[in-house]
Amino acid sequence: QVQLAESGGGLVQAGGSLRLSCTVSGRMSNIGSMGWFRQAPGKERAFVGAIDYFIRSAYYAESVKGRFTVSRDSTPKTVWLEMNSLKPDDTAVYYCAATTLRWVSRENYEVEGSYYSWGQGTQVTVSS
Repeated sequence: QVQLAESGGGLVQAGGSLRLSCTVSGRMSNIGSMGWFRQAPGKERAFVGAIDYFIRSAYYAESVKGRFTVSRDSTPKTVWLEMNSLKPDDTAVYYCAATTLRWVSRENYEVEGSYYSWGQGTQVTVSS
């Protein structure tokens, strides 16, 4: 099994930056892609971005495109979410997730049911 742990959340002013990490452990041979999701108060969990675990192609939701960057380190085994130009609407609990699959279309990465392992989440709060 795969274990995921997010960290790096906190409080930041609008326009600022924050970098989240997702540390991966366990049986990593099953991982094809990694995704980032977020859930704001009173809202459904929403797709943020994803990365192909092997070739590192990245995909983003329209709401964060141009502001957020998903990347992967192989040593240590960490996936990053770099967030720039943050807005109050970015306030949410952020989760990373793992799937065995790899795609070339963003819409496939948006489906929560495609992911078999999830972290506990880390809180990001953006103030005006």
